[in-house]
Amino acid sequence: MCCLHCRFFQYIGASPNQNRQSPANSWFCIAAPQPKQLDTFIKFIHEELAPRQVNTLILRVDFNYEFDSHPELRDSIALSKRDVKKLVKACRQHNIRLIPQINLLGHQSWASKTTNLLRVYPEFDETPQVKMPEKYVWPNPDGLYCKSYCPLHPGVHAVVFALVDEICDAFETDAFHAGMDEVFYIGHDACPRCSGRDKAELFADEVNIIRNHLAERNRKLWIWGDRLIDGKTTGIGLWEGSFNNTYRAIDLIAKDVMICDWHYERPDQTAVYFATKGLSVITCPWRKPGFAVLQTQDMVRFRKSVTPVMKERFQGMMQTVWSGAGPFLDEFYGVKVNPDSGEDTASNCFRTMFGEIKRLSEAN
Repeated sequence: MCCLHCRFFQYIGASPNQNRQSPANSWFCIAAPQPKQLDTFIKFIHEELAPRQVNTLILRVDFNYEFDSHPELRDSIALSKRDVKKLVKACRQHNIRLIPQINLLGHQSWASKTTNLLRVYPEFDETPQVKMPEKYVWPNPDGLYCKSYCPLHPGVHAVVFALVDEICDAFETDAFHAGMDEVFYIGHDACPRCSGRDKAELFADEVNIIRNHLAERNRKLWIWGDRLIDGKTTGIGLWEGSFNNTYRAIDLIAKDVMICDWHYERPDQTAVYFATKGLSVITCPWRKPGFAVLQTQDMVRFRKSVTPVMKERFQGMMQTVWSGAGPFLDEFYGVKVNPDSGEDTASNCFRTMFGEIKRLSEAN
């Protein structure tokens, strides 16, 4: 008799043992651990991800790696190549596909801190006239959420692609996650290169440039999907959707880009929208266990109710974690728990989502 997880994938019409060139059907996304957390995280891979048959692990690396191509962009404490190879070995042991992420385009700052790329290369800043505040608040007169690099700066891609290639080689991967979520600064009126440009075309061009670079090395591009949703017309809002017209890029990007469709405040069914546009899509919960249950049920229903052509575009479920690896592991193992969070935690959502997969398997 096959395992419960295998029966779940039979139920949704997918194979649990797809080859490494094919997208998997269950994912886990979290910040890459710092060196001091590495052993605990590898234990988590062996004891928690593998038994749940998690097929793909996405690690948000950003600058948490000892880059040789641009050592000036390393975090002060960062994973070594040897550390990464330990992660590769642990994942390979369980046939878990390992995909690194570096935030490209947006998320080049956070709160009052400019992150490494724009700190070292301020000339890449889309909005250099917007100064980082001593104390960050939202909303603010500058509309500052996170800084972006200018996609039309002539020097930016040489730097970021060196990082992308190096981290993909280190992780021995056939895919790369570029982030690209919550891009508020794009085509800014004060940018000498981008001013007056169509924001949807700017966003789509950047997606396609990254996609084409990866394709030259037989790698696939993954991104978050929020900038491709019309936040105003749908009522989804400016965080999980776009208010600056980038949503029209959905018709301009390559169809082999994998879309990670995150919704954390409601279980919105936009996976159907992406699939209808010809894009493969993954549904991504975070910290609301009840929503994760509904989203998992929706994924099963979508696959059962659509045409064979559409069916394979509904790729499955991905638990996302938006703390560092250390705080998540502390929460998961009960080392440090915030009593004010109640049931709405990433670790509880993780357990609940995979519990629902098991329940659906048993019901079938």
